[in-house]
Amino acid sequence: MTGKKQWIKPTIVPLRSGLLNKFGSQEAPWIDAIDEVPIPQLLEQYGSPLFVVSERRLRRNIQRLKRAFSARYPSVIFGWSYKTNYLGAVCNTFHQEGSWAEVVSEFEYQKARSLGVPGHNILFNGPFKRPGILRLAVSEGAHIHVDHLDELYELEQIAQQLKTPIEVTLRLNFDTGYTETWSRFGFNVESGQALDAAWRIASSEHLNLTGLHSHIGTFVLEPRAYANQVRTMCEFMHEVESLTNCHITYLDIGGGFASMNSLQGIYLPAEQMVPSEEQYAEAVCDVLLELTHDRETRGFKRPTLILETGRALVDDAEHLISTVVANKRLPDGRRAVVVDAGVNILFTAFWYNHKVMPTRILPGKPEDTTIYGPLCMNIDVVRNSVMLPPLSIGDNLVYSPVGAYNHTQWMQFIEYRPNVVMIDENRNVSVIREAENLEVVTAQERLPAHLSAAYPQGAPEDILSERSSDSNN
Repeated sequence: MTGKKQWIKPTIVPLRSGLLNKFGSQEAPWIDAIDEVPIPQLLEQYGSPLFVVSERRLRRNIQRLKRAFSARYPSVIFGWSYKTNYLGAVCNTFHQEGSWAEVVSEFEYQKARSLGVPGHNILFNGPFKRPGILRLAVSEGAHIHVDHLDELYELEQIAQQLKTPIEVTLRLNFDTGYTETWSRFGFNVESGQALDAAWRIASSEHLNLTGLHSHIGTFVLEPRAYANQVRTMCEFMHEVESLTNCHITYLDIGGGFASMNSLQGIYLPAEQMVPSEEQYAEAVCDVLLELTHDRETRGFKRPTLILETGRALVDDAEHLISTVVANKRLPDGRRAVVVDAGVNILFTAFWYNHKVMPTRILPGKPEDTTIYGPLCMNIDVVRNSVMLPPLSIGDNLVYSPVGAYNHTQWMQFIEYRPNVVMIDENRNVSVIREAENLEVVTAQERLPAHLSAAYPQGAPEDILSERSSDSNN
């Protein structure tokens, strides 16, 4: 005789057929393997939650981007943006494909050097460079992108001390007409600030202006923004060269290319919104070729084009696998689930609607479902609304693309950060970042001697036990 079935409170929910949502898009039904490695096998060996990086996808992405630009312009350098994902295995995959390192801090510079990147293959950006690391970077031949006048003065002092001129790159900001002006970085073109800085460099006995850099924004969906960026930079280059007799050898257009992710508030699928690598390349290279065609007649070579692409190269190369730990029914009748991966490790859930896929065919009608993480915080919402069939405890959900900014912005908060593994081109799996434990998390802590014991006069439970014993007597 079987036991009684558990009673579940009846609810009324809208009837929705199929997997189409109100915008006509359809969630991918399910995924059971990543790069042909079964997901159950990955979870059994490495636990849940689990990040999985595809080396094959990383290499294909950079190779595709290189083809798109190198086929359209004669001299192109690709710099891997460390702040997007600075896991060593990811960085060295791109370095093996010929990418330089683009860094924005002392930590990232040291990381690049520790991975074997020579100084002359490092682009050093950012508004904060301590004098010590700036001196080291200069001595190792790194390309310094000057962000403000105080940095310019510091570089002059370093050059005087080293008794050798320093080649510098000027960071510019300006209005493209398509993107918000990031005016906090670099020198403004429209106000004349950038030209004043160029004059300041030209008047120095210790500095040479050889490059221009700008970064117009992030997740830029309009290729014409880059066309206007290149036009502005070329016009400024021609003006500065004619006024100061400097020679600009490279133009660095930064990053900002969009990935195949879905920004919150944009209802069209990424496939319809995100430009291809070829569209970005055409917008950039057509203008650059047009505005530099006569440089050889003036004794100059065409400037080298440098890109600092990050998100578009790494985002779709990584998945996050989680496990359902609880079901809920919200007061408004909607279904909710709790999973073991939250915004502490999936920080980009705050601005993306990541694609969510179960790892098997799930029976039952899809419902509007909210996915919560495990954190004891109300903000821990992985997806506010997604159509999913009923889920059981132990079911797995896979999120993608998640390769950009999650390993650089994740937090050790409430839960340990999990394993990150990489699948190579031969389907071998390697741990590229081990899961944390108590020893790792507390390694940098130090306890003063007088705080070394939590309860020097007896644990609270002992006191309570004594009180309980006294009351019974």
